[in-house]
Amino acid sequence: MTKKILRRIAQALERMNPAPAPAPDFGSAAAFVWQPDPDRLVAVNTVNRVDIDLLVGVDRARDTLLANSAHFAKGLPANNALLWGARGMGKSSLVKAVHGALATDHPHLKIVEVQREDLPSIGRCLNMLRGAEERFILFCDDLSFGHDDAHYKSLKAVLDGGIEGRPDNVVLYATSNRRHLMPRDMIENERSSAISPSEAVEEKVSLSDRFGLWLGFHPCDQDEYLAMIRGYCAAYDIAISDETLRAEAIEWQATRGSRSGRVAWQYVTDLAGRRGVALS
Repeated sequence: MTKKILRRIAQALERMNPAPAPAPDFGSAAAFVWQPDPDRLVAVNTVNRVDIDLLVGVDRARDTLLANSAHFAKGLPANNALLWGARGMGKSSLVKAVHGALATDHPHLKIVEVQREDLPSIGRCLNMLRGAEERFILFCDDLSFGHDDAHYKSLKAVLDGGIEGRPDNVVLYATSNRRHLMPRDMIENERSSAISPSEAVEEKVSLSDRFGLWLGFHPCDQDEYLAMIRGYCAAYDIAISDETLRAEAIEWQATRGSRSGRVAWQYVTDLAGRRGVALS
């Protein structure tokens, strides 16, 4: 009887804290998503991304990130990158598009998406990637930290690597609306209330300094906005005159109260639906 009870207790504990899954066959897909509890890398067969040539108005950031990623894919030194700035201007789209542009010639280059809330488990993810023949772009989208948020400490495992060091086959690309990853009011509050203001914010503000590349994204002007839409129309064979496109696109952005790559794509989606054109 005692053995049966102990066996049931052991089985219950295993269900509560299952063993991590073994590393997947990295040759089975170009992209993976990290999911903890239990730790595993889930293959993504089709990545949601646009062609890199369709990203308009981000030429400098595109060229810099593409060159850095090409170096990494070839086994050369490369920097972690923080893509920050205006919302909807293609930060996450650029990361995925750069990987897509290089994956054909470098099939060993993989992209692994990590959710911000899963950062405490990032060390276990690195252990699964460490030693693999493939090279991995670790991608964390919409990265930011609020009050009493200690997740930023877990991020240092990727940026600094601790005593083991960051695996040579891993580089981190993160996107954020904030350059310093923290709300400005939080930083100012720390400075005004701490006994040693500079030390109080140093650890949090300096987190972004650990990224070797800072790529800024700024709101687009009207010409860039219209060029984005025209590029999408050309890519998906949506016939529309320049006059109609201009009038409709400007009205569309006026109803949204902003211009961005995201707003441009939303207009194109509406236009394609009205014209009976599939976006595939």
